[in-house]
Amino acid sequence: MAALTELTPAQAHPRLAALTVVDVRSPGEYAAGHVPGALNIPLDRLDLALPALRTVAARGELLVVCASGNRSGRACEALAAAGIPAATLVGGTSAWAAAGHEVQRPEGAPARAPWAMDRQVRFAAGGLVLAGVVVDLVRPGARWVSAAVGAGLVFSAVTNTCAMGSLLSRLPYNRPRPGQAADLEATLATLTEAH
Repeated sequence: MAALTELTPAQAHPRLAALTVVDVRSPGEYAAGHVPGALNIPLDRLDLALPALRTVAARGELLVVCASGNRSGRACEALAAAGIPAATLVGGTSAWAAAGHEVQRPEGAPARAPWAMDRQVRFAAGGLVLAGVVVDLVRPGARWVSAAVGAGLVFSAVTNTCAMGSLLSRLPYNRPRPGQAADLEATLATLTEAH
């Protein structure tokens, strides 16, 4: 597989007007703040967007963004496998904001944003491991819950996938709220219109 194309915030910022930016975080994370002009296509829905993204990539450069660069890297790998060239933003939206660049929030976005998905996964996994250990003191055998979570984390690292993240992304606070412009069909229509 070809090397992953990466752009730092310093490289992407002056070229922003020429890039089509796709944010692959959950709608809740996207609403908390995103690179200006970014369109939200959650990673778990990327396969539905491939035809539109192929059209966009034929017209110009595609930049994929997430919170830290991990999910956008996976998205770029999936796009490359489908023959769609794309670059990932090194460090994601976190690095973009840390560099002092503007971050947009949709009108009506909640004042309190959900945690980034990797933070939600760490919290859930840590909570399950801790619960397994504590419950094992009263009910021997519960430590196997902790072992299963640990095995899942190892599998997640080896395969560069995250079943827990996929499950957490379906929770209500990670989904778009009514009236938010995070509808995938509307996003795909925006992508296929001439830029």
